[in-house]
Amino acid sequence: MNPMDLKRGIDKAVTALVAELKKASKATTTSKEIAQVGSISANSDETIGKIIADAMDKVGKEGVITVEDGKSLESELEVVEGMLFDRGYLSPYFINNPEKQAAISGQPLCV
Repeated sequence: MNPMDLKRGIDKAVTALVAELKKASKATTTSKEIAQVGSISANSDETIGKIIADAMDKVGKEGVITVEDGKSLESELEVVEGMLFDRGYLSPYFINNPEKQAAISGQPLCV
């Protein structure tokens, strides 16, 4: 069997499958539907489903949701406005708010 023919066949099958999945899919529009999908994804845990729905309500469809392991037994939702960098600062002199250990700029310029 020719490997290129096999690849072309797989590509055609993927295209057809994606088209069928798009036809069969249904967009979630309400917070309740999002909570149901989240609950199913979390092994029927309704609490996690509600937290996911709350997160989607707060960040919108274009927002980013990050899930992290916690050290406590409780689940919590933290919303961060703007951008968050986990790497720290190049220099500690960038920090202009020592209470929050943050570099806050009123009018940032991004290139």
